[in-house]
Amino acid sequence: LTLVKARGLKLNVDFKAAVPPAPKMCGVKTYKNFDLKELVPYIDWNPFFAVWQLRGKYPNRGYPKIFDDATVGTEAKKLHNDAVALMNEFIKDKTLEARAVVGIFPANSVGDDIEVYTDEKRSTTAGTFYTLRQQEEREDANYLALSDFVAPKESGAKDYVGAFAVSCGFGSDELCEKYKKENNDYNVIMTEAIADRLAEAFAELIHAKMRTELWAYAPDESMSPEDMLKVKYQGIRPAPGYPTQPDHTEKPTMWKLLDAEKNVGIKLTDSHAMLPAASVSALVFANPCAQYFQVGRVCKDQVCDYANRKGMTQAEVEKWMGPYLAYDPDA
Repeated sequence: LTLVKARGLKLNVDFKAAVPPAPKMCGVKTYKNFDLKELVPYIDWNPFFAVWQLRGKYPNRGYPKIFDDATVGTEAKKLHNDAVALMNEFIKDKTLEARAVVGIFPANSVGDDIEVYTDEKRSTTAGTFYTLRQQEEREDANYLALSDFVAPKESGAKDYVGAFAVSCGFGSDELCEKYKKENNDYNVIMTEAIADRLAEAFAELIHAKMRTELWAYAPDESMSPEDMLKVKYQGIRPAPGYPTQPDHTEKPTMWKLLDAEKNVGIKLTDSHAMLPAASVSALVFANPCAQYFQVGRVCKDQVCDYANRKGMTQAEVEKWMGPYLAYDPDA
């Protein structure tokens, strides 16, 4: 569809009927030396087995059923036991550190953009998130962009957007160097895999804290980590570079609002990768209508419009959006 047509089919939410809840905390909060023991119940072990290229056959595909698999079960159990033992060592010796920075900010949507304000007066913009809208023809009634989940400025409704960056990679490089010197490649891979699993678990826990305590739009939520991993909660936490917002160049705006490098030492490289590597970041949307979706491929009309809004050249946007272009930029 053309961008104009796709915008005409945006998700229309009645923000007067569903008034966005005001957060208990507005601004930025940091966590340092967070207790790793608290993260353990939130670990999703399934990607851990993928690192070791172990895959059970149905019905023993996922964790913990993979242990019953006739082919890979024994090896999977041994790897998991080793990982838990090494992780417990890290917890006891405090050789890995978990840090997080969380922000909740006044925000409203303006077209396909989300304006973030410095305070409740909403007159000064602290930053703008530029979103991309679905254009590939589909049977769905709506063509979504993340901005659809935030109350439009002209509605008069006071809405908010959240963001966080977490890392469990502080100390990981030093551990890996130590194991490399000992020629222990097994523990190098293990350390990286454990730090990665803990970072994802921290993202799960921080998002739960935002829903129930900090933003507190779902204060009565009572959910097991298993249900959280099945995304049974209200709201979403999409990350730049993933299908809902495939453009990594949105990350620096998050970093500016969270002051992530100064507050907790999580850096962005020139290619917008996070350092330490075992880090996770996301935007947080609270609206009950917020859902994950795939932007899919975008047409030249949207790329030009997006470049103008962001103050980038068309060529720059095309470079970052390569796999998502519905056309050949060199043609």
